[in-house]
Amino acid sequence: MGKNGHLAVRDLRYTAAVGAPAGVEVGELGGLFARARRHGNDPHAFLRPAFHQLIAVRERSLHLTVDFVEHELPPGAWLWIRPGQVQRFGRDLSAADGTIVVFQPGFLPPSTLAAADLGPPYQQAPVRPSGQDARALRLGLDHLAFEFAAMSSMPLASHVEVLRHLVSVLILRLAKVTGGSTAPGPAAEVFRRLFEAVERDHMVTRRVGDYAAALGYSPRTLSRATLAATGMSAKKYIDERVLLEAKRLLLHSDLAAKNVAAELGFADPSDFTKFFRLRTGTTPGEFRMRATDSA
Repeated sequence: MGKNGHLAVRDLRYTAAVGAPAGVEVGELGGLFARARRHGNDPHAFLRPAFHQLIAVRERSLHLTVDFVEHELPPGAWLWIRPGQVQRFGRDLSAADGTIVVFQPGFLPPSTLAAADLGPPYQQAPVRPSGQDARALRLGLDHLAFEFAAMSSMPLASHVEVLRHLVSVLILRLAKVTGGSTAPGPAAEVFRRLFEAVERDHMVTRRVGDYAAALGYSPRTLSRATLAATGMSAKKYIDERVLLEAKRLLLHSDLAAKNVAAELGFADPSDFTKFFRLRTGTTPGEFRMRATDSA
């Protein structure tokens, strides 16, 4: 519990398991529950990991929430959770059946990311490959798990490179299933630049005109590119990013709602409350209370 009685999100840094190579780890989903208990942690707590997670479900469905969106992962489903996203596993974690691959930012070679075309907007929902795609991913994951467990069979540097290449195989295969990001071209580059600017400055400004001036585009160009990439206007995209950060802060910190408003660049707390209520149907305080009650 935080000082104000709400459930704060816990930052989770990457720590290599004993005997595991730095940078990547492969484990069983069902082991996460017992592992959390052994360390005195709540296996169903809100967490904000600073690393990537690839989750592959086998025979039993798994429920979890990522950035306040509830997901059900049916058998055969995959989900990629990226660093900084707020997650919480459902009550079925103790009976989970599947594999989780954890790897640090920077672990994948730039050539993999370029070939996979995994720029923004990022796939947020689970995917359920079928046919040859499902078989290829399963074989790739099985090979990765085998090599991860066989660390003593080759020099450490060679072992890490093998793992790096096998994780790359999974990423490239998943990119085929999801279709990558937006189609390459000028609009995709415009949105990529806007994405980076919004990630950096969403606590400073919510005005499309400010981003347009900073990036050297017209507001109309930004809106066209954002609509093509996300299906929403540039203004709505920026507001949704601010809203996400508001939710994260309300759960992640002990800041009062008025201080969250200040963090997000709202001069008047009442403006923040109106902004939040218009987009969620609830006030910041009610959102925090409901999250606490549902834990």
